[in-house]
Amino acid sequence: MKITDVQACVIGRQEPDSGGSVWTFVRIYTDEGIVGTGECNSGGPGYSGFATKEAILAMKELMIGEDPFDINKIYEKLRRKGRYGGSSEAPLIFALTGIDNALYDICGKALGVPVYKLLGGKFRDKIRLYADCHFGDSDDPASFGEKAVAVVEEGFGAVKFDVDHTGVGRLDAFNWTVGAKEMSHIIKIVEGVREAIGWEIDLAIDCHGQFDLPSAITLAKAVEPLRLMWLEEPVPAENVDALAQVKASTSTVICTGENQYTKFEFVELFEKKACDVIMPDLAKAGGIAEGKRIAELADAYYIPFAPHNVSSPLGMMAACHVCASVPNFLFLEFHARDIPWWNDLCDGDKPFVESGHMVVSERPGIGVELNDEVAKTLLWNGDAYFD
Repeated sequence: MKITDVQACVIGRQEPDSGGSVWTFVRIYTDEGIVGTGECNSGGPGYSGFATKEAILAMKELMIGEDPFDINKIYEKLRRKGRYGGSSEAPLIFALTGIDNALYDICGKALGVPVYKLLGGKFRDKIRLYADCHFGDSDDPASFGEKAVAVVEEGFGAVKFDVDHTGVGRLDAFNWTVGAKEMSHIIKIVEGVREAIGWEIDLAIDCHGQFDLPSAITLAKAVEPLRLMWLEEPVPAENVDALAQVKASTSTVICTGENQYTKFEFVELFEKKACDVIMPDLAKAGGIAEGKRIAELADAYYIPFAPHNVSSPLGMMAACHVCASVPNFLFLEFHARDIPWWNDLCDGDKPFVESGHMVVSERPGIGVELNDEVAKTLLWNGDAYFD
């Protein structure tokens, strides 16, 4: 089998408060008529949304004529060819992610097996999800607790809230120091959610890398009695040593990895003892194979694997195959409660999410396909659909 064509398009709509719902899809065509589809991060709709698509198309000629079963060879060929152009950074690594996932989709379809069987089988049939609730319906701490209770009633065993967008305000738009008034407000929010859901539901808190070092340490120590599942990205991702200082200062579990790409960046996190849980985004960290490599590295350090996820059902199912195939899986994020068309965008075994879980598909390949009719109505900024 040989690759004959590679195409890409951007699909989605930036829904209010959705936290991201614009994705790049790549389709790889073969001379045997088998077509694979992969999803990856769009490279930032806040800029144009087309950065990843352009990167995919720029790699096309290097893939034509290759055997799609040579997944690792193709990945390394593309990555090494672009080493001096940033192939381990966004958006090139995002493009590689979509390509890798599409190749796995082809191989699974060609062999008539789901992707997890290509990864050595599965440890679990269902993938536990935590619901990203973003924030309350108002800035009142009580509204966070009310929302948490409603989400738990949907069957989720874990919830996550953002605390970097509260209405108290800071010194200015660029200073990352959390003042006393804002810090007190944030702590009340976390305390309120814990009180509302009790102690048998896991609770994560996301800072989105928006706090400076002393503020992050203050918050981490203040919430120690609340037994968080994790405190996420308390400082920006660029300085791993600063994150290690936060971790060393507190018993609160520290999670990071959304903005680390490939196994090389995760090795630094592990060696510097900078986190307790990792959350690579499998739509931008290199693809299915690289996601499993990252998880296996984490397992050697006894670190849980809880991927960040803001994907469509197709990209989320690709992540599920990885989560099923590794022993140290903890939770997968579900980010689409506020996207009304999320289920309609793709075809597969529905409902995709039920009672806080996603069942790993037994269909050949990834097991989820774009619904072409729906997808065409959601093309980003006038983009053209696949031929």
